[in-house]
Amino acid sequence: MNSLLLLGSIPKLPLANWIDNFVDWLVQFTGFFNAITNFIGSINSAFQWVFDLVPIWLFIILVLALTYFVNRDKQNWGLLIFEFLGLLLVWNLDYWRDMTQTLSLVLSSSLIAIIIGIPLGILMAKSHTAEVILKPILDFMQTMPAFVYLIPAVALFGIGMVPGIVASVIFAMPPTVRMTNMGIREVPNELIEAADSFGSTEWQKLFKVELPIAKTSLMAGVNQSMMLSLSMVVIASMIGAMGLGTQVYFAVGRNDAGNGFAAGLAIVILAIILDRLTQSLTRTRRKN
Repeated sequence: MNSLLLLGSIPKLPLANWIDNFVDWLVQFTGFFNAITNFIGSINSAFQWVFDLVPIWLFIILVLALTYFVNRDKQNWGLLIFEFLGLLLVWNLDYWRDMTQTLSLVLSSSLIAIIIGIPLGILMAKSHTAEVILKPILDFMQTMPAFVYLIPAVALFGIGMVPGIVASVIFAMPPTVRMTNMGIREVPNELIEAADSFGSTEWQKLFKVELPIAKTSLMAGVNQSMMLSLSMVVIASMIGAMGLGTQVYFAVGRNDAGNGFAAGLAIVILAIILDRLTQSLTRTRRKN
């Protein structure tokens, strides 16, 4: 009882004030964050420019051709039919522009997550100290509610696609880091010793032995990161990120079940296509 009374007498830590002060301090570096905003915005705009340039019928053909190519050893005609009918449905529902905006957000955030995540995973695999430091950070990134990321993202990057991409990167990057680390650590010691016996440098071992063997785990991490990025589209729409998430968000605000379900169905179609394509790339790399 005395210990409970003593605990109750301890003043509340001003944690919220500390975080607010830290964010206010970061806001001072407007030039730095404006540069990041322009860089990320240019990546997203480049993807969107390509999608706007390609006619819808040609886009559908390219998706079907890519699916056929990555599954050329074992054709999945059911997936091809699903993609064809699903994309036609998105086109018919007049959600094509929203779908390409969502796809631009997912590809931009996934690309950035891969560029940052794979080197961090390699660092974790090579350094025990880095692993000890990064593991709790990755746990924090994965378990923190995604809505929380929107607050500092808006404060630092404003409203629009860029803060949505930044929040998606933070939320989606941990699987790529973890799976890269795991894949490299699971490389058999016999192969490492054989590479050492031939006088391979650390870079040669990494690019010619470890990464090729870890491709399956690495691609699985990429697949998970892409799916987590897609799961952020509705949340990112709350801070101005355009796309299918915006349609769902507006439907919720208007209590419009029909349009909300239709936009949600378009998200499901896009998610299945991206998931099956990345899984097919994983199988193709494993066979090679």
